Amino acid sequence: MVTYDPHSALIVVDVQNDFASPEGALSVPDGASVVPILNRHIRRAAEAGAVVVYTQDWHPPVTPHFAKDGGRWPVHCVRDTWGAALAPDLEVAGTIVRKGVGGEDGYSGFSVRDPKSGETKSTGLAELLRSKGVERVVIGGLATDYCVKETALDAVAAGFSTTVLEGAVRAVDLEEGDGRRALEALARAGVHVDPDA
Repeated sequence: MVTYDPHSALIVVDVQNDFASPEGALSVPDGASVVPILNRHIRRAAEAGAVVVYTQDWHPPVTPHFAKDGGRWPVHCVRDTWGAALAPDLEVAGTIVRKGVGGEDGYSGFSVRDPKSGETKSTGLAELLRSKGVERVVIGGLATDYCVKETALDAVAAGFSTTVLEGAVRAVDLEEGDGRRALEALARAGVHVDPDA
């Protein structure tokens, strides 16, 4: 079982209506099922004095990230809309780090990338965690094969000991097996994939 302490952080990735709800613009199959699991971890983390952070896609209405503007995804998580809001049953007990706010691709909670130039910028998440003495991160949320994967890879690259909660993530699976392959890639990169949620 994953444990928490004041040197650890739980990162809840993109548990937003457009991903978690069946009515969402980019609904992740079974996405809502991560909410009660994550709520248990949020409570355990808070009780142990760990940091709890939420990432949130927060796109402008026009961005090269969207298919209508030359990207690959349907319009989703447009700032100040129902779709961008965190899932209503998710317990929110920490800082929210927004990504994609300037029209960038915002897969990772730690960095965003300009879809045209490829330039990457920090979201400030790594700096926030370091300022609070965090050495170890635990990650759950949506979706396994995109934002969870990229957040976990960036966490390892930033020097954090990193665990992904296999039971608290769900995959888009554009290609069948993408979620499983993402978890395998994370394990190869040094991420501990914990089967117990």
